[in-house]
Parts: sequence; C-alpha cells; structure tokens
Amino acid sequence: MKNVIGTVIGAAIDRKDGDSGVKGAVLGYMASGAAKTVGKLGVLAAIGYGVVNLVRRRRA
Repeated sequence: MKNVIGTVIGAAIDRKDGDSGVKGAVLGYMASGAAKTVGKLGVLAAIGYGVVNLVRRRRA
C-alpha cells in the first residue's frame, strides 16, 4: 500500500511540471522503498548504540 501511495504522490508532483508523470511515479516508488530501508537501518543503528553504551557502563 505504501508503494502505491508513493507512486501516486510522485506522479502528481511530476504532472505539475507538465510532464506525463511516469518519471515521478517511478521515483515515488523508489523513494518509498528507500525510506523503509533507511528506517530499518536507523533502528538497527540505535540498538547498536544502546548496546555499546550499556557495555561501556558495565565495564566502568
């Protein structure tokens, strides 16, 4: 569902320039996938940061 929303929004933005909207739809689809990946990496980095700080506090 998120991919469809990203595609529709991207097409609408691209149509404002007078284009057909295909390029915007493709970019919107890719952006929604990239946002998911970046979000997962952010959560993983936050967990790793927490674990490292926990280990440092236990050693001190």
